[in-house]
Amino acid sequence: MQIPMSKRAGQVKPFLAMELMERAKELEASGQDIIYLCLGEPDFATPPAILAATKQALAEGATSYTHSLGLLELRQEICRYYADHYSVKIVPEQVIVSSGTSPLMLLLFSALLEEGDELILTDPGYACYPSFVRFSGGSPVLLRTAAEDGFQPRAVQVRSLITEKTRGLLINSPSNPAGSVLSSQEMAALSELPVPIISDEIYHGLTYQGEERCILEFTRDAFVLGGFSKAYAMTGWRLGFLIAPLECMRTLQTLHQNFLICANHFVQRGGIAALQQCQDDVDTMRSVYDDRRKKLVSRLRQLDFGVLFEPQGAFYVLADARHLDSNSQRLALDILEKTGVAVTPGIDFGSGAEGFLRFSYTRPLAEIMAALDRIESYLRQH
Repeated sequence: MQIPMSKRAGQVKPFLAMELMERAKELEASGQDIIYLCLGEPDFATPPAILAATKQALAEGATSYTHSLGLLELRQEICRYYADHYSVKIVPEQVIVSSGTSPLMLLLFSALLEEGDELILTDPGYACYPSFVRFSGGSPVLLRTAAEDGFQPRAVQVRSLITEKTRGLLINSPSNPAGSVLSSQEMAALSELPVPIISDEIYHGLTYQGEERCILEFTRDAFVLGGFSKAYAMTGWRLGFLIAPLECMRTLQTLHQNFLICANHFVQRGGIAALQQCQDDVDTMRSVYDDRRKKLVSRLRQLDFGVLFEPQGAFYVLADARHLDSNSQRLALDILEKTGVAVTPGIDFGSGAEGFLRFSYTRPLAEIMAALDRIESYLRQH
């Protein structure tokens, strides 16, 4: 018997970064030495204060359900953080804590989008954004951005795409895959558009150049996605949050109650410790990433990869490799097979990044330099 899958499920495309990593794991299992520069996975251990807090929470039996919005103390700490870092006043009733930002995106898009409604996304952008939109019944409208703008949107471009079906604009700063940061002037201009803004700020805390700004400084008609995975090295803990206008919260909370219930109790206790005790750890990690960033960009340019602008945040470099091969998936696989270096093909992030490769600097500097030595040898033979 053939069991049919839904058309909705069929619209979700493979995540090429994961597929390339899985191929790398196969090669590694066969004995090949692999250097992974393909995923945004911090190589630092989770800070000790977070480990201690979660161990204590488990010892105290913190394994029950919590409030569907999350522990009140954690939501209060998130509010305090936004007040201290951005001078933005929010209340705990505006915050939903969940098991990472991915399920929150599904909830948010499901709440905002009727069948056929449009959400404006940048091209290139995070590979999974269009899948979230389509799975929620919406239609992604892709805005082709320019390398000289750091692949960030400009308000005048966005305005030209707004129709009666537009339900919002999704921005990401610092961004994946380019590591670029929106200027305060552009954030202000985007905030004046007649559509809500959804701001994915998961890489906040990892900005190296310029001032880190939150969209809530410019407009209250915005939704902010944030979390602990990147800045606090907590990817596997799955802890994120959504800040939303109060008038939207009851709908979002109801969806969360039905589909996700709550985030893990003891993990939320770790989030409290992160916000209260781990700023020094974040500062240390950011300093190390910054050093890697500068050296990786310099070496890529020496190897004739096009890096038109230096990434200002996150931990990625999007490098132009079109002089080598216009097909980035074919090039990334060839590099992997012949050198054991795993990098992400640009096509994963949209047609606007085809011919580019994304290098992640979430490995020790010695590994990064060894990977580029291998790529240099590959280029001599190419």
